[in-house]
Amino acid sequence: MGFVYRKATISDSERIAELFEEMLRTIYHTQNVEGYENGYLDKFFSAGDNLIYVAELEKEVVAFLSVEVYREDGYIYLDDLSVTAECRNQGIGTKLISLAEDYAESTGIPAIVLHVEKANNRAHELYRKRGYSDYEDQGKRIMMVKELRK
Repeated sequence: MGFVYRKATISDSERIAELFEEMLRTIYHTQNVEGYENGYLDKFFSAGDNLIYVAELEKEVVAFLSVEVYREDGYIYLDDLSVTAECRNQGIGTKLISLAEDYAESTGIPAIVLHVEKANNRAHELYRKRGYSDYEDQGKRIMMVKELRK
C-alpha cells in the first residue's frame, strides 16, 4: 500500500489538529499539551498562498506539513510537520518537505525557513540531510534556512 499526497482541504482540519497534538506530546514527552487555537487553521484554506500538504494511507490522513508564504520577505515558512507514530521512518516527512520545496520553486520564492525544537534531534537531522543550515540559535529552538536559488 502506498501513501497518497495532496493539498489538505478544510475537512482535514480535525485530523490535522490531532496530529499536531501528537507531535507536541512526542517532542515534549508529556500528555499535557495545548493544540491549535480555534480558527488557527483557517488561514490555510482561504484563497491565499498558504497551504497544508497531507499524506494519506487508506484514506486516513497520517501526516501533514503546513506552509506559509511570505512573498514580501522572500521566503516560505514550514510551520508544522507531523507524522503519526505508526508511519514514521517511511520517507513521508521527506516527501512532504520535497512538495513544499517544489511549491517554493514554482512560486519563485528563493528560500525556505523553519524552526526545529532542540529536543527534536530526529527532525533536526532530517532537515540537515535536506540541505537546511542552522541560521540562529533561539533558546529552545533553532531557526534553519535553505536557499533555493541565489
